[in-house]
Amino acid sequence: MKTISAEHAETRTYATAPRSKTTTKQDYGTPWDFIRAVESRFGPVIHDLACTRENAKAVSGYYFDEGIDALQRDWLTEFPTGNLWLNPPFAEIAPWAAMCSMTAERCGYTFLLTPASIGSEWFAASVHNRAQVFGLRPRITFDGTSDPYPKDLMLSVFGFSLRGFDTWRWKR
Repeated sequence: MKTISAEHAETRTYATAPRSKTTTKQDYGTPWDFIRAVESRFGPVIHDLACTRENAKAVSGYYFDEGIDALQRDWLTEFPTGNLWLNPPFAEIAPWAAMCSMTAERCGYTFLLTPASIGSEWFAASVHNRAQVFGLRPRITFDGTSDPYPKDLMLSVFGFSLRGFDTWRWKR
C-alpha cells in the first residue's frame, strides 16, 4: 500500500478520534466483500479517506491514515476524478458528511458508509437531497468482528447529481 505523505498536512488523529459520545473502537475496517460489491456496481475505489494502514480499501493503494487529517485536505483539487471511499468514525460523522456534500460535484463518486441515522442533523444538512442513499441488506460484519453491526447501515453515494433513496441487497 502507498500512503500520501503527511509532511505538509496538519496532523490530527481521526481514524480513532474524536470520540464525543462513546469510547468504543472506531477503526473497524470495511469487509472486502462489501467493497467488491460497491466496485462491481460503481467502479474501482482510488482512495480511502479514513483508515489505518491495516484496513485501507483502495485498490490503488492510496489512502489517508491516522497521520493525515483528511478533513483539512482539498478533495476537489487532490481527487478531481475517481471514486473515493469513506467509512468514518461513527462517533463523529457530521464533518465527514459535510465534506462529502461539498465535493459532490467532482467527477467521480464519493461513498460514505454510516449508520442509517436519517433523523440526525448531519443527515438533514449534508446527505438528504444531496446523495443517493442506499439502505443496506444484509447487515455488514466489519473486519475484526464476528457478528454483524447491530444497527442498520446506509451507503450514501455523492456525485453525478445522484439523489434519492433505495435499498440495496449487496450480498446474496
